[in-house]
Amino acid sequence: MATIYDVAKRAKVSIATVSRVLNKKDTVAEKTSAKVKKAVEELEYTHNMVAAALVNKKTNTIGLLIPDIANPFFAEITRGVEDMSSLNGFNIIICNTDYGLEKEKEYIELLQQKGADGLIIASTSSQNEAILKLIKADYPLVLLNREIEGLEEGMAVDSVVSDHVKGGYLATKHLLDLGHKRIAALLGPEQIKLNRLRGEGYRQALAEKGVLPTDELIMYGEFKIDSGYRRGLELLRRLGHPTAFFAANDLIGVGIIRAAKELGLQVPENVSIVGYDNTVLAQIVDPPLTTINQ
Repeated sequence: MATIYDVAKRAKVSIATVSRVLNKKDTVAEKTSAKVKKAVEELEYTHNMVAAALVNKKTNTIGLLIPDIANPFFAEITRGVEDMSSLNGFNIIICNTDYGLEKEKEYIELLQQKGADGLIIASTSSQNEAILKLIKADYPLVLLNREIEGLEEGMAVDSVVSDHVKGGYLATKHLLDLGHKRIAALLGPEQIKLNRLRGEGYRQALAEKGVLPTDELIMYGEFKIDSGYRRGLELLRRLGHPTAFFAANDLIGVGIIRAAKELGLQVPENVSIVGYDNTVLAQIVDPPLTTINQ
């Protein structure tokens, strides 16, 4: 197996020059860089990333922690993270937490042990000691569509979020403008703050129209089709059932459509539904799902 010494000898340059070329440094002349790359190809040399990391104290790796890759929203997010990372010479390690706080903590510890240069996390809970620990240690971190509670004075964290209150408000206002008064809100896990915020937007829109929200029409569950289906069935089977639903993501919305069809109800003739995320599911479900675009 060829070594970095063999490459340097073949290209007639120093080992340091080979290292700079392999690590994509801009300090090597184009002609010299071409000689090194040719030697690498001829010798079929494989760059030892572990050794390079020991020298540079950098692995060019980012850990991405998401709750569920099967959710089209997170699949699209993952693609965006991977595309941008690749453009900047970074690799991605994707971890599914399945909305489990302990599993998320284990992945964070594992990625740190593996020497990940930074983490992007769509956290399982807004109350998260593992993430607070990262923030206190000044570990490179970006939160994705999440906020963390319990930050001490002087602590800060970068976060990419949308206005969840406004999203819940817009979805509910659309249904109110269609003439609906009995509107249910099917949300995701309550421990994730964005669900409480979307619920707050839902209540704001109702209050603006003088409609009193009732607890029986507000349900927390999972960001899954089955959750929307089961809770949709439960509500639609009641006397005086809701005539409209605000679904906290498109998966829940698709589940409600399935429940309505099973009960012989037409969407939107008998029941109106607004989802959230504007994923590909909203376009391909029958009928297409009105949804909030993040």
